Amino acid sequence: MIEVVSIKFKNKGKSYSFSPNGLQIRSGEKVIVETSKGLEIADCCHGNHMVEDTAVVQPLRGVVRLATADDLRVAEINKKREKEAFVICEQKIAEHGLDMKLVDVECNFEGNKTTFFFTSNGRVDFRELVRDLAGIFRNRIELRQIGVRDETKMLGGIGICGRPYCCSQFLEDFQPVSTKMAKVQSLSLNPAKISGACGRLMCCLRYEQGAYEDLVKKVPKQGAFVETIDGYGTAVQVNLLRQTVKVRLDSDTDDSLHLYKANELCAVPGGRPKDGEEPPHVLHYVPEEPEEEELVETESWDMPTLVVPEVKEESLPADKPARDGKSRRRRRRGGEKKGEKSGEKSAPAPEKSAAKEKPARGERSKHATVKPVKLTVKNENTAPAKAGGESAAAKEKRPARPNRRRRSRGKGRSGAAE
Repeated sequence: MIEVVSIKFKNKGKSYSFSPNGLQIRSGEKVIVETSKGLEIADCCHGNHMVEDTAVVQPLRGVVRLATADDLRVAEINKKREKEAFVICEQKIAEHGLDMKLVDVECNFEGNKTTFFFTSNGRVDFRELVRDLAGIFRNRIELRQIGVRDETKMLGGIGICGRPYCCSQFLEDFQPVSTKMAKVQSLSLNPAKISGACGRLMCCLRYEQGAYEDLVKKVPKQGAFVETIDGYGTAVQVNLLRQTVKVRLDSDTDDSLHLYKANELCAVPGGRPKDGEEPPHVLHYVPEEPEEEELVETESWDMPTLVVPEVKEESLPADKPARDGKSRRRRRRGGEKKGEKSGEKSAPAPEKSAAKEKPARGERSKHATVKPVKLTVKNENTAPAKAGGESAAAKEKRPARPNRRRRSRGKGRSGAAE
């Protein structure tokens, strides 16, 4: 294992590994590094970390120092010189009538070299242009021709996916991309849809190519003669990601399509047999096992489920069955009204065995209150009291009141008393 730091020049493109030389460098800091072209200022994209010895190319160059205020001032001066050099070079290209497009200009940190990047469809004779630029800037001039992909990498931008270009963010090398990759992935072959801003095929076509190549091996091709669990037919449509195939069976009289999974059909080698020949049996169907449902752990931000607490049976008396709130309130109200009229307390409910028997005529129902029997001693001055009424002696002491009630109400009272 060896300790390195990852460095990017102009904070884009490929990252390079450098030795920290005992310095503790954090991500985002600017450093001065030693390169084959001299000292350069760069950005640290990954601080001190350990990598395998085989992951770096020896000899490993090191970091000279962390960028100081003077180094940052020199970098700002070089940026201004680059903008001025870009304008001057475009004017000289127009004067010489050269078929070339200027892309970018770089001035090294030490200020003794200026590099001009351009694109062109063919070879360009720029010897006169180099002489004019050297006489103006008084340093070493280098003109470098690049491709359209490198141009897009330098300029940067936003792709059709809405993200910055991959080449300007993390791609280190340009991998070859072909139209066959778009065919395997069932994409449109319209160049406007599968081409990037550089005019070449998009680099992202290569990202999933390996996965699609594995999926193609598991399903037959479109138009192949296949054997299914329902008979023989022709594959009409193939969905690689879902691993399903739509088949038109030979036994069907209409043009209906049947959907099969990859394990429910198989391509017949040699294609459709000749008339009169029996197709071979090549399908070995193995049904898929149902997948077991995995228990998903609830996360802390999930909405909690509200549970109503249940009343335990142990909390209720053994002789009293559980009743709902409505019936309990009705019975309580009925008992209070009867108790207010009679002035007596109600007795507990009878047992279940007695409740099942049908009460006789004149007897109380199982929900009615039972009045206790009172023992009274007969005396000359006393008489048996009525339910909720007064004794005879109390009536004699009470002063007489004029009977102002209606006759109907008096009859009702007398009938009830009787």
